[in-house]
Amino acid sequence: MKETLRNIVHAGLGVAFLTKEKIEEIKNELLAKGRLSQEEGKQFVDDLVNRSEKAKEQLNQWVDKKVAERLDRLNLASKDEIAALRATIEDLRKDIATREDR
Repeated sequence: MKETLRNIVHAGLGVAFLTKEKIEEIKNELLAKGRLSQEEGKQFVDDLVNRSEKAKEQLNQWVDKKVAERLDRLNLASKDEIAALRATIEDLRKDIATREDR
């Protein structure tokens, strides 16, 4: 039963969205039903918290990678490129102002 529950909880990305509070709630239900000992409950919580954190990190990395790929395909200017253009525009404005003063 315990293994079946773990498999269900770990399925898909669901584990990435489990909060520590929800994990504790699941543990308490299993303890109340006598399906886990205190030590098994502690191990269960620790295991799920670790898996949840790893799944969140993997999801974040995947999302970051996909966003970067999409932005690259859009061929948008980067912050550095925009900053360089602004600096060039400012230099040109100063140059024009200087020429107009002559």
